[in-house]
Amino acid sequence: MIDSYFLKTVPKFNLDVSRETLERLDEYSKDIILKNKEINLISKNTESSIKSRHIADSVIDLNGELISKPSSREEAMNILRKLNGNSHYLISSVCISKNNSMIWNHTDKAKLTMKNFSDLELKDYLNKISDEALYAYNVYQIEGEGKNLFEKIEGDKDTIMGLPITQIKTYMENYK
Repeated sequence: MIDSYFLKTVPKFNLDVSRETLERLDEYSKDIILKNKEINLISKNTESSIKSRHIADSVIDLNGELISKPSSREEAMNILRKLNGNSHYLISSVCISKNNSMIWNHTDKAKLTMKNFSDLELKDYLNKISDEALYAYNVYQIEGEGKNLFEKIEGDKDTIMGLPITQIKTYMENYK
């Protein structure tokens, strides 16, 4: 469950990730604050900005073409048409910074194969997604309706959700 502080803070930082990813980011932030006495990663006066300084994002790689979030419904439809019936990679990256320098990063990719759909089926799918969700989370929300778009999903769930929390926790446990 996302705490009230987090709900107030997220819009200020304009994080373009899914609700489940936001919940994972909240869990991650709490872990960092809890372990901070041991690892000294953040100062007490910067705890409130942790979500803006520890950044994660994802991009689609379709045969070498990098595809980001759509800026219109027309662009979203064009992206879905490109992905339709094809395999692509979802690449997720995260970095942690300290004293304005990146001290750790992790990038992973998952392979997703989209089923074949008619234009009408793709339009029906898009009509189920709000503009806010569409422009923030990319053309498919894998944790919701989007999972029905795919015949095959290969890869780490955290990578697919856009925040490789397991790798972050491993890094924090070994941070010296």
